[in-house]
Amino acid sequence: MDLDVRHLRALCAIAEAGSVSRAAVRLGMSQPALTALLQRVERSLGGELFVRSRSGVRPTPLGERALQRARLVLAELDGFIGDLTGGGQSPAARLRLGSAHMDCCGTMLENVTAALPDTEITMQVESSSINLTQGLAHDRLDVAVIGLSDEQQISIAPELGQRMLVPWVPIFIALSDQHPLAQRAEIDLADLAGESWISPPGADDGSLAALRNACRRAGFEPRVRFDAPSGGGGPLIETGQAVRLVEPTSLGGRGMVIRRLAGDPLRFRLVMAWRRSRIAEEVAAEVYYAVARAYTTHALASPVFRPWWAAHPEAHPRLG
Repeated sequence: MDLDVRHLRALCAIAEAGSVSRAAVRLGMSQPALTALLQRVERSLGGELFVRSRSGVRPTPLGERALQRARLVLAELDGFIGDLTGGGQSPAARLRLGSAHMDCCGTMLENVTAALPDTEITMQVESSSINLTQGLAHDRLDVAVIGLSDEQQISIAPELGQRMLVPWVPIFIALSDQHPLAQRAEIDLADLAGESWISPPGADDGSLAALRNACRRAGFEPRVRFDAPSGGGGPLIETGQAVRLVEPTSLGGRGMVIRRLAGDPLRFRLVMAWRRSRIAEEVAAEVYYAVARAYTTHALASPVFRPWWAAHPEAHPRLG
């Protein structure tokens, strides 16, 4: 079977959605039809591209290689079409926004839409900072809000504009509201030595390495037992089977609580980057202030994060 663009877009949709069923909805297909398409592609390439589990799917090594090439091909094709057609609208009329997975993403989109009322906004929420920066580099995104751990460095191409949003904030922990430690306002990382962990999002970017390093400094090796898509680990946490690192504006969910880690052993920063060739400086500034207001709103709305936020004005972004 010869592969075509439809097959490549299907593979990327499955990887981005984390499940065949969610990808089918995104593509406007039935789940059986997408499953059959995936099986045909796997037969053509000679192996499984995704590992299936109850929590969704994740790429195999062969799948990772196929996705890397597929994204490059699609980026070149989209750029080719855009160069010939102008994208069907002027750059100012359309903005492709990417963001790290955070609770404030909905408010962020509302604020950017309000700031640019004549612009069509699309949004991609992505745990991987590498995927976000590649999205900018390959013209799949115009603006991206990128989360980076303290230990992580990432190369942002010189033709991209960039601006610090939040220089540093602590990473918090999510655990069951029935956990013996749930009543504490702060939890020592060392007290979580016996827990089962959900792998942090963006593990390939270095977040898993940062977790391991912090736990080793606290005197133990974390037992990372689960890999769940963003938001997919809720049932494991609720039932007390796992704990997970979360960004501090997170309000958690049913059956879980969010707590600060004593001494802030894990931290991250937020950077906004944009394509200068498509986004004028004044538009980038509007997006920056819209995102800054969204993050600040959620920081103040979190009963756990708000005291830290109030005590650290040096971490606040400019609001205009």
